[in-house]
Amino acid sequence: MGGSTATGIRLPKNLLAQIEEVAHARKRAKATILREAVEAYLEDWADYQVALDRFNDPTDPVLTVEEFYQPLGRKPPKL
Repeated sequence: MGGSTATGIRLPKNLLAQIEEVAHARKRAKATILREAVEAYLEDWADYQVALDRFNDPTDPVLTVEEFYQPLGRKPPKL
């Protein structure tokens, strides 16, 4: 992970209270909970960007549910 740098943010009281509850339940520092939350958000954001790039790429094929399951030798689940 390399070095770290301190930063400050302003949070609504109710959000800070939730962070404190999670930190207490997990026996971790608030900074750990916040760092993990930011890391998870950034991973989700990167996944979203990949999905958006693929969605907007006209050369990337879009499969129907049936086409997706066909090579697997399975039928799609009934919803």
